[in-house]
Amino acid sequence: LCSSSALALTVRPVITLTLQPFSPPPHPPIFPILLSLFHSVSLLFSSSIFPFYLQCFRTLCCKGPPSPRPEYDLVCIGLTGSGKTSLLSRLCSEATDNIGPTTGFSIKAVPFQNAILNVKELGGADSIKKYWSRYYQGSQGVVFILDSASTDEDLEMARTELHSALQHPQLCTLPFLILANHQDKPAARTTQEIKKYFELEPLARGKSWILEGSSVDNMDAVKQSFTQLIELLEDKDQDTGRI
Repeated sequence: LCSSSALALTVRPVITLTLQPFSPPPHPPIFPILLSLFHSVSLLFSSSIFPFYLQCFRTLCCKGPPSPRPEYDLVCIGLTGSGKTSLLSRLCSEATDNIGPTTGFSIKAVPFQNAILNVKELGGADSIKKYWSRYYQGSQGVVFILDSASTDEDLEMARTELHSALQHPQLCTLPFLILANHQDKPAARTTQEIKKYFELEPLARGKSWILEGSSVDNMDAVKQSFTQLIELLEDKDQDTGRI
């Protein structure tokens, strides 16, 4: 017999879990993928597009350091007051205030787009001119600067020095750049007058030389003159390489 004090039974619901068998997702069709890949590769290597990609690859990955600019050693001569230091300083973007005569020599590295000119400027005083030839060795070109507005006496001295340089054994085979400077002055002689007075045609026949007017007020023309000299230097390099 069960009394009223008997323990009540607790009934809990039963939860049933049903596990479905695992099925992997179906594989995508391989043929369309291969066809698309083949089309992409064919497009890449087509004659019209592949050269473009190849050029991009070379530019980004295979481009080496830029070729160094060639350097040429020049000697710059001329009488005192011809304006050698002012022109070279302006070419190097240096200040030209309070420039005095060069005593001894100075060397400037003048940069250009396709070359660097190491210019050794020699002082033009009488006490220095007699030592010019000691500094000619190793030169690959000559810059001769004269004052086109100077007195007849100074112009005759410049003529003598230029003739001596053109015939010097260490300079006679080198390219010459002759600058008739101070063209901005009223008394300046033209390049044609300088050429005739200096007798350049007969004296420099068979040599590489350039005669140009110059002034610190027109540095573009001065740079162009030096660019022509660089071309002569390059031509001489090529001729030497053929020997």
